[in-house]
Order: sequence, then C-alpha cells, then structure tokens
Amino acid sequence: MTHSDPGDQFVQREDKAVYETQEPVLYAVADGVATLTMNRPDFHNVQNSPMTYALDACFRQAVDDDTVKVIVLRGAGKHFSAGHDIGSPGRDINKPFDRQTLWWDHTNKPGAEQLFAREQEVYLGMCRRWHDIHKPTIAMVQGACVAGGLMLAWVCDLIIASDDAFFQDPVVRMGIPGVEYFAHAHELNPRIAKEFLFLGERMKADRAYMMGMVNRVVPRDELETQTYDIAARIAKQPRMGLALKKTVINRVEELQGLRTTMDVAFGYHHFAHAHSQVLGAGQLGGHDAKTMAQANKKDAKE
Repeated sequence: MTHSDPGDQFVQREDKAVYETQEPVLYAVADGVATLTMNRPDFHNVQNSPMTYALDACFRQAVDDDTVKVIVLRGAGKHFSAGHDIGSPGRDINKPFDRQTLWWDHTNKPGAEQLFAREQEVYLGMCRRWHDIHKPTIAMVQGACVAGGLMLAWVCDLIIASDDAFFQDPVVRMGIPGVEYFAHAHELNPRIAKEFLFLGERMKADRAYMMGMVNRVVPRDELETQTYDIAARIAKQPRMGLALKKTVINRVEELQGLRTTMDVAFGYHHFAHAHSQVLGAGQLGGHDAKTMAQANKKDAKE
C-alpha cells in the first residue's frame, strides 16, 4: 500500500492579471550613473512580478556595464513605492515567470508552499542579491516608502530622502511580523524597531534620519539634484576600492546577524500566512490593498 502525500499534489490556479504598462522599470545611464525608475505611478509603484524581474534585469545590466560606477533607484510620480502589489489589476501571484533563483515554480503548488516558494524568489532572494551588488547603490526616496518599498530602499547603500518622505511597515494588521527582507532591527535599534512594527505608524524622514536609517533629508525640489550630486562624487572614486569597502561593510552586517535575522523572520512570516489561511482569513489576514490603504490613511490623520 502506498501513501500519497497531499503536498505532492499539483493544483491549477487562474491568472487574471492585466498590466497597465509594458515598461514597469525604466533604465538609463549618464555620466557613470545608472538610473532604475520604478514606473507604475498610477499605483504608487507597487511591486508586481514584472517590476521585480525588470528590476533584477536592470541591476544586472548596470553591473555588467563597465561605464556604470553608481546605481540610483527611484520611483516615478508622487511616491517611491507603496509596497508589494496586493490589489491592482496587475497583481499576478498565479503567473509563472522565468525564475532567477533555484526555487521551483510556485504557481501549481498546494497550500503554504505556493507563497513560500514565490516569496523566496521574488522578495527575499532578489533583495539579498541586490544588497550584495558590488557597485554602490542609492535609493532616492520621496513620498511613501511602505512595506515592500522599505525592502527596496534598505538593499541600497545610501538612502537620500525628501522632507515629505515617510517610512512604514503596517503589516502587523495582517498578523504578519514584518516584510520578507526583515532588516528592521538592523536599520533601527531594537526598541525603536519594536515601536515601528507594533504600531505600524509612519516614520517621517527627519526621524528616520535621527535613527540612522536615512543618510540625508533634503527639500523635495532638491532631491534629484542632491542625489545625483552625491552619485557623481562617488563615481569619481576607484571602482575596486568602492567594491572592497562595500564588501567589508556587508560582511560586518552579516556578522551582526542580518542574514540569520531574515531567515528566522521569514519562517515566522510564513507561519503567519499559513495561520491566517487556517483561520479562513486568506493569506493576508482578511485584508487587501483597499482596507490597508484606508487603515493607513485613518491612522495618519489621528
């Protein structure tokens, strides 16, 4: 008698994604600086799969281009990024893509395996790889930098923020400990990280600067000029010297436990997803993009 493991049973899921753009990321190079621009401004640059894979391709292009010394990551429109796509027509959790890590396709996997495999690929795996790019990276942040947006800013070496920028990880409302690239207790001291996560409130740019999470806060109308001035000055430095400096600091972060923190948090993150599903609330604790946005705006007014 043979035993059939339910986990080995494949499932079929319908993909209903409709994309509003064929260019979710714009790429340009000038004066030794590559610019990656998230290009979904109508949806506050929320990250769906085409955007994350396009970011990965653009980062690789910048690495392979010997004329590029520095990489700037920015968002088109009012906001840097409002996080992962959990509600736009372009949300594509059931669509397969040509994967860049060695995790298998998630789309036909049952139970919690679906989300676990997907987020190892498009969130944790990609962010870790981008963090270790040997060329300096700068996040140019305006407006909202929320949840998955934090991940994109945090993988960069420098964060230059406008004075109207804010940072937030409100996923506690979903019953989730934090976003997949869980750097909170390394970007902030542990007590402030707990406040940041327990309350899920917006942290304004000036406070983020005081906490050491942001390098500089500048007027909104000067953000681009000052960011590219810094990038130009870095680009004058020797390529190998920059790579070695970055490698040393990144290894220090690992010795301080950054990778271990993320491994532990990622497991708890997916326990939370599975727990929510067992309770009948779906993967996101009964929330979607609309309810999360409403709650965030309500809290910001109080």
